[in-house]
Amino acid sequence: MEEEYTEETKEEKEPKEKKKGFFQRLFAGLTKTRDSLNADMDGVFSYARIDDDFYEDLEEILIMADIGVQATSEILDNLRAQVKQQHIKRPSECRELLVQDIRDQMTVDENAYDFEKGPSIVMFIGVNGVGKTTSLGKLAGRYKEEGKKVLIAAADTFRAAATEQLQVWADRAGVEMISAKEGADPGSVVFDAVKAAKARHIDLLLIDTAGRLHNK
Repeated sequence: MEEEYTEETKEEKEPKEKKKGFFQRLFAGLTKTRDSLNADMDGVFSYARIDDDFYEDLEEILIMADIGVQATSEILDNLRAQVKQQHIKRPSECRELLVQDIRDQMTVDENAYDFEKGPSIVMFIGVNGVGKTTSLGKLAGRYKEEGKKVLIAAADTFRAAATEQLQVWADRAGVEMISAKEGADPGSVVFDAVKAAKARHIDLLLIDTAGRLHNK
């Protein structure tokens, strides 16, 4: 008897694709971002000359890559100075200078995150899903164990249940949290948190913020 072949039969016979784990998905996403950034960089460094269009397009690429506005401005200012000083004429010669400057921007000394000298404020920013809230919660627990007075500010008033999620981390760490109702002005939450931190002689204020979409 001939077996009737249907789409369901096909799905049963074909092995299902193995679901990727978290780190596999993360690596794949970062690889895609890296390849896209490299392609954009290749394009701008293939320009015929170094002019305003070159710097403007390079600025856009760096900002879209989440380098940050201030860091991008500093990197481009340094690049312009080196181009002038070394009499560089071709954009292709700027690639290594740019790479080295970005490395310098990312280099910090061993005491860059040392909170021993006095009250400190750390604000967690970034795109959606990168782990801001989780990282904040773990750091709160770590510094609480080290004997520091820690306060958390729930300035993500946009995402649903964000405050509740952060409250769980605050409870785990055994620290207090300043929050407001959903949809409230995040600036007012930060203001109240800073005021409370001063009044309570807090060593470390950790501020959680709303993420943003990757294309915003």
